[in-house]
Amino acid sequence: MLQPDLSSDARVLLLLCSYIGLPTEPDAAPLTLREWNPLARKLQAASLGPGDLLGWSASDFTTRFGLNDDEASRLARLLERFEALSIALDRLASLGIYPLTRGDGDYPARYLQRLKESAPLVLFYAGEKALLGQPGIAVVGSRHLDVAGQECAAFVGNACGFSGLVLYSGGAKGVDTISMRAALEARGTAVGILADSLERAIRVSEAREALSRGDLCLVTAQSPSAGFSVGAAMGRNRLIYTLADYAVVVASDAETGGTWAGATEAIRNEWLPVFVLKHPHMPEGNRLLLERGALPLPHPFPEPPSKLPAWLQAQAAQNKPKPSQLNFL
Repeated sequence: MLQPDLSSDARVLLLLCSYIGLPTEPDAAPLTLREWNPLARKLQAASLGPGDLLGWSASDFTTRFGLNDDEASRLARLLERFEALSIALDRLASLGIYPLTRGDGDYPARYLQRLKESAPLVLFYAGEKALLGQPGIAVVGSRHLDVAGQECAAFVGNACGFSGLVLYSGGAKGVDTISMRAALEARGTAVGILADSLERAIRVSEAREALSRGDLCLVTAQSPSAGFSVGAAMGRNRLIYTLADYAVVVASDAETGGTWAGATEAIRNEWLPVFVLKHPHMPEGNRLLLERGALPLPHPFPEPPSKLPAWLQAQAAQNKPKPSQLNFL
């Protein structure tokens, strides 16, 4: 398949902020999110969009934005790799992988609303892009589960499949795989936000079938060929939470690990209601998350999977945080 037409804004974001089309050790490293945001503010102040930077030289960046010579030269060199980027995107498109940037109109609105300037500049996806941001439930937790955790992961996946909600997960072993498989087997849909190679993930036969049916979308904020890293996994967790309507934490370590970090961040920022599996032998992390404001999800759940979405909605409405009362003296 051919790569889709890219807007000039999207193309500039890929040129400046991704490793696509660059050698392993590039002369000019792409901009990080922290480096891009000040430049974006300069563009906004000048009433320019990213696409307006096409064709700029180093002297243009120095004259118009007051950048030093090294910064200006770096930006100009990144913008010059137009042909290499196009070749790399053609290769990815032949695999069924496409870019999605903050310069695209169909970029997930929830990332912009909830993460604002921390929203990823560039995503790569395979499968049904329209699933991103559709109503759904995020399921997160450990790779190593007891029986209760396994049953909960499958239960939530079934609930999503039966009710037409998207199952959001990290696409890893354990909770992610169990819940995603259950959703797809119930003729539902799923989105996997990956911290590992997207190019490798799409070669798994089970994933290929779901991708071809349009029931699955796999997404990464890393380069599609990049392997697993702890940093990618930590950043991936917030991308799972901020796409969904509700989150279910099946099993969490106490005060350590990606599940704990993602859940506490979601609770603190009030991105969405966070539910935690509660049962007599639950992990210590689950108990501590409940103390920090997460809502309990009982095990076993007293009703069939199809009833779960309405139950989550009712519990979230009953436990919505009350606005603080301010006294003006």
